[in-house]
Amino acid sequence: MIEIENMTFDEERALYGSRGIAAKNCRFDGPADGESAFKESSDIIADNCYFNLRYPFWHDKNLTIRNAEMTKNCRAALWYSENIRISESAMHGIKALRECRGALIENCDIVSPEFGWSSENVTMRGCTAESEYFFLRGKNLDFSRLSFKGKYSFQYVEDAVLSDSVLKTKDALWHCKNMTVKNCVIKGEYLAWYSEGLTLENCTVIGTQPFCYCKNLRLVNCKLLDADLAFEKSEVYADVTTPMISIKNPKSGIIRVPSVQELIRTDPESRGEIVVTAAENQEKRA
Repeated sequence: MIEIENMTFDEERALYGSRGIAAKNCRFDGPADGESAFKESSDIIADNCYFNLRYPFWHDKNLTIRNAEMTKNCRAALWYSENIRISESAMHGIKALRECRGALIENCDIVSPEFGWSSENVTMRGCTAESEYFFLRGKNLDFSRLSFKGKYSFQYVEDAVLSDSVLKTKDALWHCKNMTVKNCVIKGEYLAWYSEGLTLENCTVIGTQPFCYCKNLRLVNCKLLDADLAFEKSEVYADVTTPMISIKNPKSGIIRVPSVQELIRTDPESRGEIVVTAAENQEKRA
């Protein structure tokens, strides 16, 4: 491993094609305004480095990035790379991660529209993120302790797990497949439309018109707050623990709920069963 310490690089492709480089306390910034510092490199460690130039890590393998600052000028930082470890870092450039394979991202602050598109085998732990279209078309994803803000998150994702997280979002989880969400709070309207194989366990969902046009949707011990026009044309088995405003034309399945102010049946194909658990409990007490 070749060590580089306390240096500044601003030229085009400054360390292109490097093998076995450990850069510490280095700055990638300057008047030459060069791009692609580590392009086509492998076995790279970047520790406590500052990145203010574009496209530093493209087509790379075996990256370890610690305590880094990637500014908003560091656009499209990691594309087409494999086996990545990023920790305790700021990722503030647009499209910071795309089409990468095998990434572990821990305790990072992410402010990056269009983050994570078409990436696979990504694990994220203890991060904060602000983005639009977060992880669009991602596959094999595992998120825990994520604090997220932004629109259109997790659309078209496949085979994903999200746990112990808080999301403030809109139009999230649309068209997702085979996704499990556990112990989360999700605030935002129009959640999970057109999803397939989505399961929520011990979650709180806040917002209008959740879970429409879903296939194989399951809710286990979940709270639905401010939920109206829910479950339209969905195939659903749901155990809801809070009263709901309205349920509209569930296609099939069973929805258990303490009470619902309005059940809307305007579609002759709507055959979903609504079980009002408060009434059940009253019958038992009687």
